[in-house]
This record gives sequence, C-alpha cells and structure tokens, in this order.
Amino acid sequence: MEYFSSGFTLGILGGGQLGKMMLYETRKFDIRTKVMNASEDAPCRIACNEFVIGSLMDYNTVYEFGKTVDVLTIEIENVNLDALEKLEDEGKKVFPPTKALRIIQNKAKQKLFYVDHNVPTADFQRFAYVNEIKDSIQNGGLDFPFVWKAAQFGYDGQGVQVVREQKDLEGLPPGECITEEMVNFKNELAVIVARSASGEVKTYPVVEMEFHPEANQVEYVICPARISEEVAQKAQEVALNVSEEIKHVGLLAVEMFQTQEDEILVNEVAPRPHNSGHYSIEGSYTNQFEQHLRAILDIPLGNTDSKVAGIMVNLVGAEGHTGEVVYENIDAIMAMSGVTPHIYGKKVTRPFRKMGHVTIVNEDVKEARTIAQKVKETIKVVSK
Repeated sequence: MEYFSSGFTLGILGGGQLGKMMLYETRKFDIRTKVMNASEDAPCRIACNEFVIGSLMDYNTVYEFGKTVDVLTIEIENVNLDALEKLEDEGKKVFPPTKALRIIQNKAKQKLFYVDHNVPTADFQRFAYVNEIKDSIQNGGLDFPFVWKAAQFGYDGQGVQVVREQKDLEGLPPGECITEEMVNFKNELAVIVARSASGEVKTYPVVEMEFHPEANQVEYVICPARISEEVAQKAQEVALNVSEEIKHVGLLAVEMFQTQEDEILVNEVAPRPHNSGHYSIEGSYTNQFEQHLRAILDIPLGNTDSKVAGIMVNLVGAEGHTGEVVYENIDAIMAMSGVTPHIYGKKVTRPFRKMGHVTIVNEDVKEARTIAQKVKETIKVVSK
C-alpha cells in the first residue's frame, strides 16, 4: 500500500498530546490523517488533515469513524473495543489489535494475564467493589499498606492511591479495582518495545523514572537508566517477553520495578507512545512516534539507539492555579544548553495537568540531570 503523498488515510482515536506528536511524523512523511476526539479543543486539531468530534467510548461513533480510514490506531487505550473488534472482523487493520487492548485496558485482566504467562509482577488481589476491600481488611485477608488501582480508566496518575490506613479508602470510586502489595524498590524503570505488523521487534534503552510523590506522575525520565548492565539486560528480557505474550503491534511501554534484590517486576504496560519515550524526540536516532508509525504501517523499524543522553521533565500545572495558562520563565530555560520545550497546546491549566514537557540532551547523563533540575526549578506553569 502507498502511504506517502497518496490517498491513504491513517485514523487516530484520541486527540491529545501523544496524537499531536505523532502527527509531527505523519506530516514529515506526508501521510494523510483523520483524528477523532470528544473535545473540540484537542491538541491534535491543528495538525491533522481532518478532525472529527465524537466519543471514543461510543460503539457507533467509533465504528463509523473506523470505516472511513485505511488503518486505525490509538493514542489512548480508553476506547470502545467492541467497535474495534467489529472493524477487525470486517477486514479493517486496527493496531494495536483488539485482543491486546482487551488485556491491557482492564488492570485486573492485565495482572491475571501476567500470572497466567509467568510474567513477574507484584502480588495483588482483585475486588468487584471497594467495600469488599474493607471486608477483607476486617477479616485479615489484607494488611496495610497497599496500593489501590481502579481496574479501568486510570490515566496520568488518576485511579491510583497508596492506602496506609482505613481513612484512605474514603472517597475512592466504588467499582472494580485491584490492590497490590507495596514493592520495596530501588528504581522504577521502563522499556519501550516496538513490534511491526510482520513481527520485526526492537527495544529502546532502559530508562529510569522519578515520580512526583503526591500526583503519582513521572517528573523525570532519564536515559540511559543509572543501573548495572546486568539489571538493564534483565529488564529488556522481561519487556520482550511481555511483548511476545501480548502480541501487540506498534509500541508497548513496559513499566517495571527494580527491587532491592535486583529482581524485575512488571508494574503495568501502555500500548502506545508513552511518557517514558519523550526523551527520544531529541535523544534517539528514531523517536518513538516515528517508530509507532513504522510499526503499524509495517515499514522497517528504525534505529532505537540514543545519540546522546536524554532527560525528560514533565511540565504540569502548578498547585493553586486553574485557568488560562502562562508559562513563566520559558525564555530562561531555552537559554540553557541542550534544552527543548514541547508545549501541548492545552489552553487551560489546573493542578498537575500535563501541559508539556522539556527534553535535555547532553553527552553526560549527570550533567543532563543537573540541567533538568534547573529547568524544573525555573519554569512555572501558572494561570493568569
């Protein structure tokens, strides 16, 4: 099939910042795109060939949209899977495949899949309702502390809560969820695996993630991870195994814990470009968004090596600020060596909302991390 400067249309479900950055690459290759999102203010709107407003969870809306494109992909996994399955049954190319999305979309199913396929992961329990957790605690089946996760629709730190005492359960959504044991870890790591429609597979280097303690969002992504070669190899092997078992097409970001004993436990996965790969835009020979396109269009995969060390700093809305966004001191960070800001195009900020990110590249990862700290301390995402 001809993709470049042709009548081919790539459909993207979801119009957020991941889709916007994917569109940078489609424009580079002159691939026609059609995007659907529920909000008319979606970041993708300015960069696609055709923009459609519609619910990603509505069967008919997703089905009718899918019929108008040649290949369909996602930038968020919260989409109507029954519609995608119907499209696949009718011969439409949908990537990642619906079977993979059904495993990943529900965290309880995802964890059970790991157990069934001997993927190392933290011990967990599955509950139909939050009230069942309270009963389990009273009957001695569950002890504090633990991590609560909503089975579905968690995103950007939402749907995850550390529960240290009874009062932490108050106010949690009542539906299906899991609880996980608290892992005593050295590092949180991630590996992005690219898998093409014909089965070619490549991995990006292991990255290290530093999280905000309150928002449960990544603050820094560091590539290469500051770990031993032995641990890096083990993380790569685990990520490749997960990829092989799930049989996704496109990118699979595998988030992992490195325990105090240097074991690797899979936390969760995302079947799309991911926050942990943003450093690759400036730091890699082939960035993650181009690689996703190569994989789903079955074009030979690109070089995943890093050109230089890369750090990603998330730009999130400052606490106490809601309203029209202002990026304070952005000129100051752009004066720093190797610093590139990426602004997502969201006009309204609120506390901890992802508004952009900054990449820092340097030959020395220690120097890159030092500059990243200065960036974090300098730029402020506030409201007017």
